[in-house]
Amino acid sequence: MFSSGFSKCAFKLILSKTYCATKEEECAMVHFSVEDSAKDWVDEQTIIDVLTKRTYNQRREIAFAYERRAKKDMISALKGALSGSLETVILGLMKSTAQYDASEIKASIKGLGTDEESLIDILCSRSNAELMEIRKVYKELFKKDLEKDVAGDTSGDFAKLLLALAKRAEPSSVIDYQKIDEDARALYDAGVKRKGTDVKCWISIMSERSVPHLQKVFERYKSYSPYDMQESIRKEVKGDLEKSFLTLVQCFENKQLYFANRLQDAMKSKGAKEKVLTRITVSRCEVDLKKIRQEFRAHHGKSLYQTIAEHTKGDYQRALLSLCGGDD
Repeated sequence: MFSSGFSKCAFKLILSKTYCATKEEECAMVHFSVEDSAKDWVDEQTIIDVLTKRTYNQRREIAFAYERRAKKDMISALKGALSGSLETVILGLMKSTAQYDASEIKASIKGLGTDEESLIDILCSRSNAELMEIRKVYKELFKKDLEKDVAGDTSGDFAKLLLALAKRAEPSSVIDYQKIDEDARALYDAGVKRKGTDVKCWISIMSERSVPHLQKVFERYKSYSPYDMQESIRKEVKGDLEKSFLTLVQCFENKQLYFANRLQDAMKSKGAKEKVLTRITVSRCEVDLKKIRQEFRAHHGKSLYQTIAEHTKGDYQRALLSLCGGDD
């Protein structure tokens, strides 16, 4: 059995910062934790310790080692051993960031009704490079085009904006200085200056320009409009379209602050909006979660770690705190 020779002391040594565990050792730990025949309980803490403290590539290596030695799929074993919110977190960690985002998008449009909040959170906050990878992975996983699925489940200007974002081209950091003033004036003329809003113009500029370019456009915009871009959006459009444009602008200006605010909103009352909390923590843990932690502390008066501890409990709490990585 894999458990042979694996005591709690051995687990602690392997998980220590001074010991470099092999993927075979970690695979044995996971196997013992989920299905050793000598016990009738699941060691959730060891699963959390092993899988939340490793990168996606390291988790893949552990899964491959598990399959070679146990002759079964580790993800299936985890599904059978875990449940509830902890299962959602751990299974999310077994996917790449693009696979996770693609799966979240699919879940948001699958079946009756659409989870617009999830669509907005993902499609309006990801970079061009991330969106290109999501499109590719979505096709591989579901044998369908992301754009067609989104178009089939949304409508109106909201659908047009999401489709424009989903089709965004190669990453760019180009600032077209000749167009900064032109774009700022166009955004003003299409919105605050006129009766009604030329949404098509807004979509075109915000989906086709680089982030550095748009940052300068929004600064120049203030010289034309009595309102900044976010205030203008709130005055001109409503509903999911308003939320989408606001998410875009907030992410263009400071993406990590956007996520920090989303986390705060998810935990500002008793309990927590677990779906939002899980999605942001899992999807950003290897991208920019440390910077999100810094923005959270700077703008909300306490650490993200402390806030998660106050609004969650049990194994779910322990998994999120491990991913969070520290109490700033």
